[in-house]
Amino acid sequence: MPLPISVILISLNEAHHMDAVLKNLSGWAEKVFLVDSFSVDDTVDIALAHGVHVVQRRFRDFGDQWNYALENLPVDTPWTMKIDPDERLSDDLKSEIASVIQNGAATGYAFNRRLWFMGRPMPVRQPVVRIWRTGKCRFSDVIVNEHPIVAGDVETLAGEMEHHDSPNLHHWFDKQNKYITAEAMAQFRGDNLSVAPRLTGSALERRMWLKQNFWRLPGRFILMQLYFLFGLGAWRAGKVGWIWSRLRTDLYRSQQYKLYEMQLAGSEYAMVATGTGTPHPGAIQADAS
Repeated sequence: MPLPISVILISLNEAHHMDAVLKNLSGWAEKVFLVDSFSVDDTVDIALAHGVHVVQRRFRDFGDQWNYALENLPVDTPWTMKIDPDERLSDDLKSEIASVIQNGAATGYAFNRRLWFMGRPMPVRQPVVRIWRTGKCRFSDVIVNEHPIVAGDVETLAGEMEHHDSPNLHHWFDKQNKYITAEAMAQFRGDNLSVAPRLTGSALERRMWLKQNFWRLPGRFILMQLYFLFGLGAWRAGKVGWIWSRLRTDLYRSQQYKLYEMQLAGSEYAMVATGTGTPHPGAIQADAS
């Protein structure tokens, strides 16, 4: 019997992941919702074939899209969960979630997400908050790398989620390039971070402090690659781990170069939406403008 939980995804051209993630959720979650940004591939067709409630809405930024989903989707289950199309729940994590939402007292739950890169499992894990009592969460109002802010206690589970990221490096470069452009634009504008940065605060506040002050550190890119290799243990994945560590570090370099270019020009990039198609007749239209 499905759990009393609604799973929400957002998407743009995620057909390469959609069937696998929905099969992973089939029979486990009571309801699945998708907010799609007018994909041009088969994302919506696959979702509809799985019985997913699909809404299409123009994408502004990640925080805005997630908060729209929380505020407007007809979620009537006691629990809500966020999943990205490239993520899969392990059987152990599914069982653990089933136990805590029936017997646990916390408002939200976090667990580790294990990275897969170049088709290989990596010894790289990231804690993520993904489950909360319905109505007890909002997302940080940022254009990229949004965080769920849960109004209450958050406990951490032992099970893991798999993060399959991109099907190949070509796709990975395209996706990451968009993310670092958005981060550079937010930095150029002086946008607020997800939460107020504080070195002695919560894990998220410390993370925001590091994000704010990273750019002042001497030798920061060397330190970052060493952190990826040895702090996160990517060296244990051999050459794939070294490649990931190098490429992740290069992303931060590219972000700084993009910021510098915008500072020289005195204006941010004029971004043009790409990869978005026409409204799908089987999806509910939130706005098609």
